Amino acid sequence: MDITTHHARITGPVSYLAGSGRKQRIPIGPCVVESHGGRCIDIIWGSRGQSAVALRIEDIEAAQDLGHLVLLD
Repeated sequence: MDITTHHARITGPVSYLAGSGRKQRIPIGPCVVESHGGRCIDIIWGSRGQSAVALRIEDIEAAQDLGHLVLLD
C-alpha cells in the first residue's frame, strides 16, 4: 500500500465527528495529510502529531475548495 504525505495548513473551519459523537473542529494551524489510497484521508495535527482523524475524500475536497485546507507541498 502506497502512502502519500503532504504538509498542509488548516486556515478555516474543518469539522469532524469525535468519538463522543460531538462535532469538533481541527484547530487552525499546521497539519499533515496522509492518503492511503482508500476513501478516507488522515489529517494529523498537534505539536507532536498527537491528534488525528480520518475524513472522507469528499470532505477533504470541500475544505480545499473553500480554502480551509491548503496543501503546502
